[in-house]
Amino acid sequence: MISSEHHITRYRRWLHEQHGLSFDSYDALWRWSTNDLSAFWGSIWDYFGLQSPTPHECVLRKAVMPGAEWFPGAQLNYAQHLFSHADASHAAGHPAIVFSDEAMLARGELRQISWPELRRQVAACAAAFKALGVQRGDRVCAVMPNVPETIVVFLACASLGAIWSVCSPDMGPVAVLDRFRQIEPKLLVACDGYRHGGTAHDRRELLKQLLAELPSVRHAVLWRNLGLDADLAGPGRQAHDLAALLAAEAAFAPERLPFDHPLWVVYSSGTTGLPKPIVHGHGGVMLEALKMGALHNDVGPSRTGGDRFHWYSSTGWIMWNSQVGVLLGGTTICIFDGSPAGLHGAPDWGVLWRFAGLARCSFFGAGAAFYASCLKAGVEPQAVADLSALRAVGSTGSPLSIDCYHWIWDKLPRVDGERIWLAPISGGTDFAGAFIAGLPTLPVVEGEMQCRCLGAAVEAWSEPDADGVGRPLIDEVGELVCTKPMPSMPLYFWGDSDGKRYRDSYFDMYPGVWRHGDWIRITPRGGAIIYGRSDATINRHGIRMGTAELYRAVEALPEVLDSLVVDLEYLGQESWMPLFVVLREGLTLDEALTKRIKQAIREALSARHVPNDVFQVSAIPRTLSGKKMELPVKKLLMGAAADSVLKRDAMANADCVDWFVQLAAARAAGRPAA
Repeated sequence: MISSEHHITRYRRWLHEQHGLSFDSYDALWRWSTNDLSAFWGSIWDYFGLQSPTPHECVLRKAVMPGAEWFPGAQLNYAQHLFSHADASHAAGHPAIVFSDEAMLARGELRQISWPELRRQVAACAAAFKALGVQRGDRVCAVMPNVPETIVVFLACASLGAIWSVCSPDMGPVAVLDRFRQIEPKLLVACDGYRHGGTAHDRRELLKQLLAELPSVRHAVLWRNLGLDADLAGPGRQAHDLAALLAAEAAFAPERLPFDHPLWVVYSSGTTGLPKPIVHGHGGVMLEALKMGALHNDVGPSRTGGDRFHWYSSTGWIMWNSQVGVLLGGTTICIFDGSPAGLHGAPDWGVLWRFAGLARCSFFGAGAAFYASCLKAGVEPQAVADLSALRAVGSTGSPLSIDCYHWIWDKLPRVDGERIWLAPISGGTDFAGAFIAGLPTLPVVEGEMQCRCLGAAVEAWSEPDADGVGRPLIDEVGELVCTKPMPSMPLYFWGDSDGKRYRDSYFDMYPGVWRHGDWIRITPRGGAIIYGRSDATINRHGIRMGTAELYRAVEALPEVLDSLVVDLEYLGQESWMPLFVVLREGLTLDEALTKRIKQAIREALSARHVPNDVFQVSAIPRTLSGKKMELPVKKLLMGAAADSVLKRDAMANADCVDWFVQLAAARAAGRPAA
């Protein structure tokens, strides 16, 4: 029986009973949570029962960005807290993980992993890694799909204090090496391949390339997802079988770690250079995940409410990390490995709905692009699956169109006679959390997210004045900023010894204030609308990525001299990502070369990076210092006046601008692009 009382209501009652705090509105609660950071985050620690053998000296030593120090003196471990729910959840009959893949789902099958079995496998994996010499602070990297074994390996690393990093197996060698080279892993866990859309993809050649380029790897562990053999041994490198490691028995003995001990490295791509290797800590990630899961997403321990949580993701997206984080609250998670669109050549957008029905999901989340695809395909979710357990829907990755709001309300089951609760969120890899989210006790307005998250001092700001200060805006579009620190903000970027890259990434426009890179409008009622990226980072099909990686793949082709790419995803409209290329003299872009360019991008990076269109241009607009003018071109194509965004006297090649101005005019007039 699912409790009818929302978790935010329980938390507010607890605040009153324990601390004498009462709030007459969510806005008042939010303002307290952002004005008294120590009291709020201290309450999250206490409310969710985090334990430390040594008391923390204070909650927040310095409320500055960057450089805030949270809970100094505390010791904890992500994996240890996660398994604090194991015995009670198991006794109540709830598994930790419910899993299916394409083949299993076609047969109507699920695999369930109990809490004790998950703990046993994590203990076995941790003991094996420790025997191989993996120590606190060592990096363990993985190229693995969204399967229970990936979660096991991650939790084993967390229990040891090793630092985890994962890439999806559909990523190309350039993209993977750009990430893993930076952090020099000691151990690599990898699958022989993966299945997507009914097709098996052998990735053993990728593994050879990775191991040849990662000399720091002393141990390579193979997971035979496709049942293929691969010899990953080499000079100074031993090979192991993951299934054999997980079959052993060992005691679960997680290490107590400082609050800010590194948990993982995730990557958020900028517009120049390599992907940013972002380091998050155990404690900060735990607090954000617990707060977000229970108080905003309204999912709690399965033993008390029967909740089952699903958010469709690959391992290369921060939503994979977020879904695993739901286990911290004792909630069963439901994971699916495979294509949400059915078999190649036979589109079927009912796949995830059938999984949700079979797994009895109570909360279903996916990228906004998924819902748009379902709408366009005319999917009838309730005709293909029993969704009677479903009571909430989440969306993220890009703005959810108003049409999708109505599709979800029209096509999904009503809950207690009311339209299903729709809770779009907006956050980021950068801080492993959400700035804007839902709340079950607030009204849902179409096209709008419900509220700013507790503890997140989010505002819309105007352009900075001469002192670098922005003006807070209400009901106007501005830069999304966070004016106060949050525990899950990055500890640092790996290899960024002086912190310059970290500061330049978030604090270059407003010193001491986090600028996230999104356009946002805060509505008078306290909701928020995201209008897309305010910088040149691509947000392609819900996956944020940098342009620099794509340029390396494209410009490696001998025919291509220069390139520029922008993504025109705006206000929930369908993304259009054009690529502009300068070719060697005498060459003309034809269909064959276009296909080669797209294939090079697909192979080096992923299918998500492939542009919609490729155009040949005479030159790429550049500044006098040689920087590609991505953001001005993006603004121009979104309708800005050319003179307001392209300063010709600040350009190295102003003559090339006219072509882009003509393209923008053609798009505005609805004419075909030249």
